[in-house]
Amino acid sequence: MSTPSAATPHDVTTAPRGVDLAHARWRKSSYSGGANDCVEVAELGEHAAVRDSKDTDRGPLLFSTMAMRALVAGIASVSNSEHCG
Repeated sequence: MSTPSAATPHDVTTAPRGVDLAHARWRKSSYSGGANDCVEVAELGEHAAVRDSKDTDRGPLLFSTMAMRALVAGIASVSNSEHCG
């Protein structure tokens, strides 16, 4: 999988500089099957936060919207190619 050319070194960070997580609405993947062993995502305007559902006290990773879209598109592309082949 190639890296998007528009990516910058600041597309992903662990430091929530100025991003308010107090009212984040976390949601789990529909593929989690009810188990507490997946990631949770919260949309935060210009960012998306991703955290481990087993360790919610650990700080989340923050992705720029562009980086999150590239990540999801890449995962979907790999997933689709595995199901079709």
